[in-house]
Amino acid sequence: MGRGIKGSELLPFTLQFLRGRWFALFASFLIMAGAGATYLFGTYSKEIKATLDYDQTTLNLLGFSKDLGANVGVFSGLIAEVTPTWFVLLVGAALNFGGYFMIWLAVTGRIAKPKVWQMCIYICIGANSQNFANTGALVTSVKNFPESRGSMLGLLKGYTGLSGAVMTQIYLAVYGNDSKSLILLIGWLPAAISVIFVYTIRTMKPVRHPNEIRVFYQFLSASILLAVFLMLITLTEKLVTFSKAAYAGAATVVCFLVFSPLFISVREELLIWNMQKHPIGSPMEITVDKSTPEMVESKQVVSMPGSPKQGDEKVEKSCFLTICDRPERGEDYTILQALTSLDMWVLFLATFCGLGASLTAVDNLGQIASGISSEGCFLDLSLKH
Repeated sequence: MGRGIKGSELLPFTLQFLRGRWFALFASFLIMAGAGATYLFGTYSKEIKATLDYDQTTLNLLGFSKDLGANVGVFSGLIAEVTPTWFVLLVGAALNFGGYFMIWLAVTGRIAKPKVWQMCIYICIGANSQNFANTGALVTSVKNFPESRGSMLGLLKGYTGLSGAVMTQIYLAVYGNDSKSLILLIGWLPAAISVIFVYTIRTMKPVRHPNEIRVFYQFLSASILLAVFLMLITLTEKLVTFSKAAYAGAATVVCFLVFSPLFISVREELLIWNMQKHPIGSPMEITVDKSTPEMVESKQVVSMPGSPKQGDEKVEKSCFLTICDRPERGEDYTILQALTSLDMWVLFLATFCGLGASLTAVDNLGQIASGISSEGCFLDLSLKH
């Protein structure tokens, strides 16, 4: 089977690639790589404290507002239940830009000094935007790759964890050590990524892939390589004084590694393209999973004798009538089914009890680093991420 494409096929292949689920997965990686702005609070919080003349108590209040916005994701989940993915991403982009842009205006003195409660609202709105990015990218990707849910969740959340370090390198290359400009960067960059891919990320029909887990291992290798390089370059920047050109070079390598999954996505879409051109046997029966679990269940109900209307009744049931019809673990839950699930509340309790200390440490790490040494504060935080 030929693996290349002819010149006349380049445009059709490009259109198929841009509409395919592998490119949507790559777009999800980029969105998640920009969705960790909350981890950088410790970097720019000292600018807020110094510029707006806040004490530590007020700064802790801002940190709490940021954590509140970042961890209240039920609103994005409810909105995603009744609206398409593009709307969720647009709302997240608007909240991200609006919240952080107002903070930047306040810190740079372009608007009158806001009251503390206004700053709390700004940072809460900006932080809450990451939930919309997470919901739009993560939930959609899980639906598009239902047979690799665990791998998908790990990969996407891994890119979120690396996003703070990625944005630090971009910030150092573009703005230098001006931490006020970091606020502007985390305001416009994640919003721009969401807007660019607003129609790319959408739910598609799951397609069986013979070596899907192998492909996800390759994505994992790319993310590990990115993490290792970020750690090495961060340590090097602490030991060696970098010039503007050196920062630009490091950021270029980081961006290349962030975009490296694109090559894997192109290869997999090219494989699909060749399989469609040169089908073996009955490719549609082998590669395409045309029946979702709901469709299979409804077909089984219709085929039962004496119950001609049960199939339609199953399909037409609202989310309120299926609260008690809990799926098996690992299957899709509706919001209401999750709220009545013991598993969800156990996870909620464990998260509620376990994340507080970590969030407090992250919020104050910048000031701790500044107290130990006035230099390398950005790099300390980047290394932590």
